[in-house]
Amino acid sequence: MPIDLSELLRPSHTAVVTSEVQQSVVGERSALPVLAEAARAMVPQVARLCAAARAVDAQVVHCVAARRADGKGSNANARLFLGVRRSPVTMEPGSPDVEVLPVLGPDPRDLVLTRLHGLGPMAGTDLDPVLRNLGVTTVVVTGVSVNVAITNLVMDAVNLGYQVVVPRDAVAGLPATYADEVIDNTLALLATITTTAGVLAAWDAADATLPAVAADTADTA
Repeated sequence: MPIDLSELLRPSHTAVVTSEVQQSVVGERSALPVLAEAARAMVPQVARLCAAARAVDAQVVHCVAARRADGKGSNANARLFLGVRRSPVTMEPGSPDVEVLPVLGPDPRDLVLTRLHGLGPMAGTDLDPVLRNLGVTTVVVTGVSVNVAITNLVMDAVNLGYQVVVPRDAVAGLPATYADEVIDNTLALLATITTTAGVLAAWDAADATLPAVAADTADTA
C-alpha cells in the first residue's frame, strides 16, 4: 500500500536534519574536495527543503562535525579521521570552516548541533533528546555522506524509533553509482525514499520562498 507522505511528514512532528553541510566538508575549503564536488547538485536541494520546512513550521536541525586543534575528544581510530586530521583545513569549533553553508541559513529558528566524536550525527550526541523535546517523530535526512554519516544517521534513527524519510537528491556519496546502490539496496529497507519534490508536494509547499540558488534546480529521481 502506498505510504501517505502528507501524514508521515506532518510538519508538527517532522524535522529536516542536515548532516555536515558545512564549509569544511562540502564548501569551497573542503577537507574532502572530491566529496564536495559530488555534493554540488545536492546542496540546492537541501536548501529548498530547509526553506520549505520553515514555511510550514517544521523544524530544521543542522548537524556539523568539528575537531579541536589538539584533537581532544575526537576519534583517531579510522582512516577517515586520520585523513581529515592531515588536511590543512581547520575544523575547530566556532571557526568559519565548520559553519553551515550560507545557502542553508541557518535561520534563527534553526538549531545547530556540533559534535567532536563519531561517524554520524545521532549516536552519542544531543540530536536524539533535542528531537524528542521538540515532539519530532519523523526525520527527513539530508546531507553527506551516504558512504558513512547518512547511513549511520538512518540506522540510528530507526533504532531509536523514528520514522525516516530520505530525499535521494538531497544526499550524496562517492561514487554516485555506489550511493545510488546503497539507497536502493540498504536505505530503502529502512526508510521511505523520495525526492525533494516529493517532500515539497507532501507539505503543499512547492511555492514556498526558496533560496535563489535553488530555484532553477530540477529534482532528480
